Amino acid sequence: MSSVTANLGKATAALNGGRILLGAVFFAASLTPSLIPRDELIQGALSGGVFAIGYALGSFFSWLWFYLEFPRLNDRVRLPLNALALAGSVFIALAALTQATNWQNSIRAVMAMRPSEGTWLLMLCVVAVLTATFLFVIARLLRALTTVVASRMSRLVPRRVSNVIAVVVTALLVWSVASNFIVRTALNVLDSSFAELDRLFEPEQPRPADPEKTGGTHSLIGWEELGRTGRRYVASGPSAEEIRAFTGRPALAPVRVYVGLRGADTAKKRAELALKELQRQGGFDRANLVVITPTGTGWVDPSAIDSVEFLHHGDVASVAVQYSYLNSPLSLLVQPDLGAEAARALFLEIYRYWTSLPRDKRPKLYLHGLSLGALNSEKSVEFFEILSDPINGALWSGSPFGSRLWRSFTEGRNEGSPAWLPTFGNGQLVRFMNQGGATLPKDTPWEPLRIVYLQYASDPITFFDLRIAYHPPAWLADPRGPDVSPSLRWFPIVTMLQVAIDMGFANNAPMGFGHVFAPEHYTDAWVTLTDPPGWTQDQLARLKKYLASEARKPDTDLAPAYEDRGG
Repeated sequence: MSSVTANLGKATAALNGGRILLGAVFFAASLTPSLIPRDELIQGALSGGVFAIGYALGSFFSWLWFYLEFPRLNDRVRLPLNALALAGSVFIALAALTQATNWQNSIRAVMAMRPSEGTWLLMLCVVAVLTATFLFVIARLLRALTTVVASRMSRLVPRRVSNVIAVVVTALLVWSVASNFIVRTALNVLDSSFAELDRLFEPEQPRPADPEKTGGTHSLIGWEELGRTGRRYVASGPSAEEIRAFTGRPALAPVRVYVGLRGADTAKKRAELALKELQRQGGFDRANLVVITPTGTGWVDPSAIDSVEFLHHGDVASVAVQYSYLNSPLSLLVQPDLGAEAARALFLEIYRYWTSLPRDKRPKLYLHGLSLGALNSEKSVEFFEILSDPINGALWSGSPFGSRLWRSFTEGRNEGSPAWLPTFGNGQLVRFMNQGGATLPKDTPWEPLRIVYLQYASDPITFFDLRIAYHPPAWLADPRGPDVSPSLRWFPIVTMLQVAIDMGFANNAPMGFGHVFAPEHYTDAWVTLTDPPGWTQDQLARLKKYLASEARKPDTDLAPAYEDRGG
């Protein structure tokens, strides 16, 4: 009996209850809501990873305690404390699991989603255990490798020096293998896969019957050169007949110009080709011209462009140039400068020609970008260059947290305005909008140059920040955004990891939340930016209802254009 007790005591000591307790606290915090609803697989992987991080931190504190040669507790004290910590860990984990479904449903409630059932908890726990186990195995293997290297080096140098060398060598080895083999191979495969996907021809998208359209028989750009996203963009726009049927007023067929990566060898040549195609189609004869910077794969959000085309009865030309096959996160990681280079080249080509035209006979010129497109569109223009002849404005939606201008305006917001919907200065240069529309009265005057940011408080791509790891974010202060769970609480490290995971799934939110922008909200933004004439409030409400209905139907002609959402 005494041997059994002794073995049990050793096992309890080996478990180190303090580390597990810290892991359990992290695990419980990871179950609380963040910005985007999570399913059981994502939540399980997150919770398992967060538990491992908490345990690792506990291990680090334990090592630091011994390294600093603080006194060790004897077994009489340590064993009961370990047992108490283990019991507390189980209690904390179970208490959090009982609330996990309610916490997730609190996000779903503000996004008008159906509540999830409690049956997801079993799968969550299984995935969490598997994830934590996998990370522990990796950690053990790395520790074993470090021990072997340190043992070999200790024959040549002092023990502590050998330990440092072992850690450095292991880190360099892991980094080398990961970056030069695993990551490089994966990126090459992904690049090839996205390139093949871009070449894919869908049977429902034949070449335009109108020979004047981009990709038509008279076009300077071949239909096959547009790429998948370009063909979908060109094919999905409303016709003059559709606009006329809805508004009851004369309408023009919108001009949509798109140049894919295969259109020319360099960003400058693609921009020059886009300008020529825009001239050929009479784009500079329209009342409004929108220069679009697409997302990573070249995707342009139909919600953004359809709305402005309806508002101006088709008297709109738009132009976009593709700069990558990869989706936005990979494009930003692997080719961080390509998007900005392409956006800058296109803007300069269009702007130089636009400024050569008589001011009373040229279109109003606007910029637009979503997500990575917004970040690169922002970089395309140097405002000191256009002071003498400014463009008319820009609509940037879902600007990523790294956007320089967006961050400057947000951090310089007026005192008392929330970080998720700021007011800046007198509102004559820049305005922020969300689901509720504008924050300023309609008759507030504008400067010649107008900037509108459309953003949702529940968008992690906009509101992620590494500083969340150690400081509560400003967007969590009261009052909160209407689409942020009232149960969301800040926890050091954990909340930052939650929002980081949310970024990968921000496009899975319902339309009108997260990173999925709704046409009715784009309509409000374009009205604020462009002042379309002749629309009453009742007519605008009818248009927003129509566009919202069309965008949310899975079986309409627009459906293929939405399939590449997020890019």
